[in-house]
Amino acid sequence: MALTVNHPLLKQVRVYAYMADVSTASSAFAIAPIRGKVIEVGSVLYAAITVADSAMSTKIAGTAITGGTWTVTQSGSAAGDVDSATPTGANAVTEGQNIEFVTDGGSTTTAPMMCYAVIEAA
Repeated sequence: MALTVNHPLLKQVRVYAYMADVSTASSAFAIAPIRGKVIEVGSVLYAAITVADSAMSTKIAGTAITGGTWTVTQSGSAAGDVDSATPTGANAVTEGQNIEFVTDGGSTTTAPMMCYAVIEAA
C-alpha cells in the first residue's frame, strides 16, 4: 500500500498533550524534545461536544504561534474527529521549551482531547 505523504521521519518529531476537557477553559502542555519549527498543530476528540464550538490556540513559552489556531466544531462532532492548523510565524522552538494548547471552553459536554504539535528539526 502506498503512503499518501512521504514524511521525513528523521527530521520531524510529534509531541502530545492530553487535555482533560475541551469544554472547560484550560491549557495542556508538551515539551519540545528538539530545536526546530512547529509546522503543524492539532487535536483529536475522545467524545462529541455540544451547543457551541471550542476555539483552540497554541503558544511557545507563552508567546502565541501565528496561524496556530483552529476550531473544534460541535456540529456533527464525534470521537476521533481531527482538527489542525498550519502555523505561519512565531513558531521557532528550542529544546526544552513548553508548547501550550489553550481551549476557550466554548463547547459543553465533558470531552477529553489529545493535542499534538509536529516539530521539524532545524
